Amino acid sequence: MRLMFVVLLLVASAAQADRATLGVVNNARAAEGRSALVYDARLEAAARAHGEDMAAQGFFSHTGSDGSDIGARLRRAGYDFCFGAENIAAGQKSLVNVMSAWMDSRGHRRNILHRKAKAVGLARVEGDRWVMVLAAPC
Repeated sequence: MRLMFVVLLLVASAAQADRATLGVVNNARAAEGRSALVYDARLEAAARAHGEDMAAQGFFSHTGSDGSDIGARLRRAGYDFCFGAENIAAGQKSLVNVMSAWMDSRGHRRNILHRKAKAVGLARVEGDRWVMVLAAPC
């Protein structure tokens, strides 16, 4: 019974985090006249895998330790995409802080507001490393 409670609590926490991320991202997009995104667990999985790779291998880059780029990571996550973009950050202690940093950066802001983006996934891993993946299915 206790294990079931812990699993339900983790699922509820993940769903809450997804809604919080989606709300912050979509508020930023709405302020610029962009359409709302949906949250996609496959994009979160791609983001988490890259964040965990960076944490484990001690690097910070859009290129994975195996030479992968965002396209390769999206394919690994089973996402058939026609558009993909990735934001990375390190050190921010909250979703609000990382979104503020990204919105203050021309390239990261462009990714968040990109007209082709239809979905988003976000992961925060060890060492306050953040990875956001934005994409659109084909």
